Amino acid sequence: MSTLLSISIALLAGLLMTRAFKPLKLPSVTAYLIAGVLIGPYCMGQLGIDGLGFKSMDAVHALSLISQVALGFIAFSIGNEFRKEDIKHIGKQAFVIGVLQALVATLFVDIALFVVHKTMPHVLSVSQAITLGAIATATAPAATLMVVRQYKAKGKLTDLLLPIVALDDAVGLIVFAVSFGIAKSLGTGNVDMISILVNPLIEIVCSLALGAVLGWVLTQLEKMFNSNTNRLNMTITFVVLTVALSMIKVDLGPVHIGFSSLLVCMMLGTVFCNICPLSHDLMEGADKWTSPLFALFFVISGAELELGVFAQGAIVLIGVVYIIFRSLGKYFGTFISAKMTKCSPEICKYLGITLLPQAGVALGMCTIAAAEFGEAGILIRNITLFAVLVYELIGPLLTRMALQAAGDIKPMSEEVKMRRHIKLEAAKNRNNQ
Repeated sequence: MSTLLSISIALLAGLLMTRAFKPLKLPSVTAYLIAGVLIGPYCMGQLGIDGLGFKSMDAVHALSLISQVALGFIAFSIGNEFRKEDIKHIGKQAFVIGVLQALVATLFVDIALFVVHKTMPHVLSVSQAITLGAIATATAPAATLMVVRQYKAKGKLTDLLLPIVALDDAVGLIVFAVSFGIAKSLGTGNVDMISILVNPLIEIVCSLALGAVLGWVLTQLEKMFNSNTNRLNMTITFVVLTVALSMIKVDLGPVHIGFSSLLVCMMLGTVFCNICPLSHDLMEGADKWTSPLFALFFVISGAELELGVFAQGAIVLIGVVYIIFRSLGKYFGTFISAKMTKCSPEICKYLGITLLPQAGVALGMCTIAAAEFGEAGILIRNITLFAVLVYELIGPLLTRMALQAAGDIKPMSEEVKMRRHIKLEAAKNRNNQ
């Protein structure tokens, strides 16, 4: 009962917050996140009343399975952006920009935090600075996708944005593994090449292979059904199955075999959309089915944001440096690589702004760092939490503004407004009768 009550309260709070924020014209993602903060352990949860919020972080983490499934569907939807006909036009640009913007963000944060280390060596070590630089690569695909969907963004920038966000996960895994391995070797004096190079490559290859196999199997199973309803049910089932399989982990001595659920589900969507002739309709059906799931995901994400990090001055200071230089790295890395690949002026100017949101993947990275580094890892985790709190609240708004400035979000035409007005008036008349 308590779980169902938490889910219903979270959904209700998120939906009501979108209405409260409508006059401010903020993205729904921001409203969901703020609703999560309000019903989280640091606000209404402090009252200790069931049904008025999450009383503890344990209560929030009890719904983590929902977040994992939601991320699986988000990655599956992003896989739809890798259709062969689209990749022929933007494949090279997406690859170059996706790699370079991540590396430049890491470089900017590494340099900035190294200066902080020289200034305050007792607060921040070189190992911590290198690890935070690696975490800077990660971008949140969920917030970006939700803004694109809410405003029905279409255009050259949007076409390039979603594949880059998907590639960002693979690049981030490699950069984090290499940087984290170097950071650990600085602390112990031992260089472990298996952790630095072998394990991340195995994870990426295994994730893409598993996703490709499952995408092919899903397409074959879809042929057994004539009803689109049953096909949609099969699609949803397979995404959930894929999330479950991606949780499998095997250790063979020093070699770690694991999967990235984002990469596996993204590859599932990519293969499915390229070999299944009915994928367009099924993808649209899945998008409608997952709307409340995504809303719940962002409310839970908001509740997970730990406001306690604001109480520590050093964390706030380092967090501000991290946010500023990661943002500069993302923007200028994107701007330079977009110029190199001869993108349009609008893409060069605004694409970097849309890559600022940061959440799930970064939180996963800082959790690994906290587990490996002990007390030193706690500082990394808290700085990342501070940055995620800021990025998740302002990132969706900046993404919307950038898409509008680039012309990918069109203002509602007078014709559409008139049709909506006529429908509302017709509904009122029917109710009055």
